[in-house]
Amino acid sequence: MKILLPAVSRDRSVVARFAREMSILEKLDHPNVVAYYGGGISGECLFYAMGLVEGPTLEEILRHRRLSWQEAVECAWQVCSALQHAHNHGIVHRDVKPSNLFLSPGGELKLGDFGIALDTGEAEFTETGMTVGSYQYMAPEQVRGERQISGQTDLYALRCMLYRMICGHLPFQGTNFAVIFDQHLHVRPPSLREEVVDCPPALDQIVQELLAKDPADRPVNARSVQGRIAQTYIEWQERELGRVEWNPAAIRKLAAGVSGVEAGRGPEAAFPEGEIVPGDVSWAKLAGPAAVCVAAVALARWLSGP
Repeated sequence: MKILLPAVSRDRSVVARFAREMSILEKLDHPNVVAYYGGGISGECLFYAMGLVEGPTLEEILRHRRLSWQEAVECAWQVCSALQHAHNHGIVHRDVKPSNLFLSPGGELKLGDFGIALDTGEAEFTETGMTVGSYQYMAPEQVRGERQISGQTDLYALRCMLYRMICGHLPFQGTNFAVIFDQHLHVRPPSLREEVVDCPPALDQIVQELLAKDPADRPVNARSVQGRIAQTYIEWQERELGRVEWNPAAIRKLAAGVSGVEAGRGPEAAFPEGEIVPGDVSWAKLAGPAAVCVAAVALARWLSGP
């Protein structure tokens, strides 16, 4: 459950954002998106209920090891499905990163945390001149706080994730967010093959296109990315293995093979380093602790009725 503290719920802008998040989740129903079961108000507490994913986040996995390019492709395939579904409904997530991807024991990756997602059909909530997101995964148009945000923004973040999954670190690094912002805006992205020699050139090319500075130069949508990475994987299997086998078991092994990681998002991952919401910090930082502090109380009130 996600719950807001009563004190926070008195802020009209916070209430509007929370209601918008529920409205966004109501539009989505996909195996690779965390399920939404509805919400409301109990006493002074706003809340909504989500599906429980009993497995680690992708962030928790990446803390232990990098992935092979084949594992990364199978993860990216599922993320593309989630993004295409969201984009088809006019939803831009704006915060695609490993800590917002939850891995079920069955090998399904599920995209969650739509707290700063943008519903492009709700013009009254379009934010202008505001930088929101996690700076290590932010597209140049996010860094600049531009009004026109599209699905290509999420594809840029997907590229940053692919690079981290395969290489073990992010494409742009620095001591603070200002340094990384500058790299997002001006520095040419490094090649995957500079660090991982067995990475297919075709996959490297796709990843380079995803990190284009201009959204118009990125792939047209998540489905096209999904098709291209699948074709790269198929061609590699035919050449190296003599057969084609899309192998979800490999992803299930990721969930089962993370030593010392408990299922779900732990306290240390509630606000991972690298998250920044300049000019809009209070509601986002309070929402998480609120869920931990008052979940039991609000749920009990809700179940007991008036």
